[in-house]
Amino acid sequence: MSQELMVILGAVIGILLGFGLGYYIRKQVAQARANSAEATAEKMLTEAKQKEQDVLLRAKEQAIKIIDGAKKEENDRRSDIGQLQKRLEQRESMFDKQLLDFEARKEKLQQKVEEIQAIKARVDEAHEKAMVQLQTIAGYTKDEAKQVLFDKIEEQSHDDLMVRIMKAEKQNTEEYEKKGREIIMDAIQRCSSDHSAETTSTAVALPSDEMKGRIIGKDGRNIKTIEKLTGCELIIDETPDMILVSGFSPIRRRVCQLALEKLIKDGRIQPARIEEFIESAKKDLAIDIKKAGDEAVYKMGFIGLEPKLIGIIGRLKYRTSYGQNILNHSMEVAYLSALIAEELGLDANKAKKCGFFHDIGKAVDQETQGSHPEVGYTILKKFGMDEDICDTAAHHHDDKPTSVYAQIAKAADAISGAREGARRDTYEQFVARLEEIEQTASDFPGIDKVYAIQAGREVRVFVKPEEVDDYQAYNLAKDIARKIENELQYPGEIRVNVIREKRVIEYAR
Repeated sequence: MSQELMVILGAVIGILLGFGLGYYIRKQVAQARANSAEATAEKMLTEAKQKEQDVLLRAKEQAIKIIDGAKKEENDRRSDIGQLQKRLEQRESMFDKQLLDFEARKEKLQQKVEEIQAIKARVDEAHEKAMVQLQTIAGYTKDEAKQVLFDKIEEQSHDDLMVRIMKAEKQNTEEYEKKGREIIMDAIQRCSSDHSAETTSTAVALPSDEMKGRIIGKDGRNIKTIEKLTGCELIIDETPDMILVSGFSPIRRRVCQLALEKLIKDGRIQPARIEEFIESAKKDLAIDIKKAGDEAVYKMGFIGLEPKLIGIIGRLKYRTSYGQNILNHSMEVAYLSALIAEELGLDANKAKKCGFFHDIGKAVDQETQGSHPEVGYTILKKFGMDEDICDTAAHHHDDKPTSVYAQIAKAADAISGAREGARRDTYEQFVARLEEIEQTASDFPGIDKVYAIQAGREVRVFVKPEEVDDYQAYNLAKDIARKIENELQYPGEIRVNVIREKRVIEYAR
């Protein structure tokens, strides 16, 4: 037991000694390491301090250099400022001197101006005195002397002036007229159209004369109802099996005609049935107008038009001018405009549209205020048509349209209206038109006789030779033509022929 205890005790003592020896050795190792770390840190600190000193020295040297450079720049700038200030002082001195010189010159010029004004006043006074003396000697005032001088110059040179004007106009127009005739004649020959003349009345056939009484009705109530609802007048005379529908509106006449035909076919003619058939006729006419518009647009080859505009086009079928159907006239003008535009190298399709829509205002001008050019321009603008087309509708009756397409449409319009058989006047209208032409030409002084010949396409004006000389006759022809253009309505053109003839007869015996 004691031996085991001794072994355990010895083991414990050995362990304790091992721990103590390990601790001492570790402590010594740690102390050595600590001493080594302190030495390293001390060395690093010393090196850092040395580097810090070096950096501070270099920084101080750099700062000194910068300060020296700044001082040098400041000194240079001060020197430059001093020089500039010196120059400014010199310039101010020069400006002051020049200002004084300018003031002196200004005073001298002002004195000269006053002297000149005084001299001018004396000259004007002398001029007035001279004019008064001259007027006293001549017996004329200034304006009277001027007028006498102008009259004398005009009297001496009017013959030469007339010859020069006629020669210049002849040279300028002969070539253009020749080329224009060629283009127009070619367009006329290439375009052939049918012509139909219409009047203000429409005939309606009756199955028998007994139908006239039924249309009149008891106490005339049927005919009064028809006339009231259609706005037309029924003319019932001795003509067998026929009555006439009279009215200025072709559309109203067509409605009345259709309604009468339906009533005659139905046989029951009474106010209630009349109103029913008139409404039915209006619907049928609306369909016919739409169909006519579609056919015209198809023939022209136009696409993309508004349906309302096509309906307005169809109304032209029932509108006439001087007996000429406006829809057929518009189509003919469109063809002619396209042909002329092709000869001139212009857009033929645009010219065709300009020609076709030039009278579009006549479709509604009887129901709308304003002339048909104004109404047509408004319609085309509303539907967004090209500006050239709108301008043509507005200005195709002007003396000198600004647009070339309006000029083409104006020429084509004159060609279409001037064709033989295109338009027809009644005897009364024909005579009245001739009288208007003769009266318009007779309003000028110095005219002896006026004759409208060739169905009003030429006016021969005989002047008094003792009152009108050659130069005045030349101007008189222009004035008469201009007045006819501005005041009268006529198809085609009118030639004004002024004749001045003086015959001196003597007999030798």
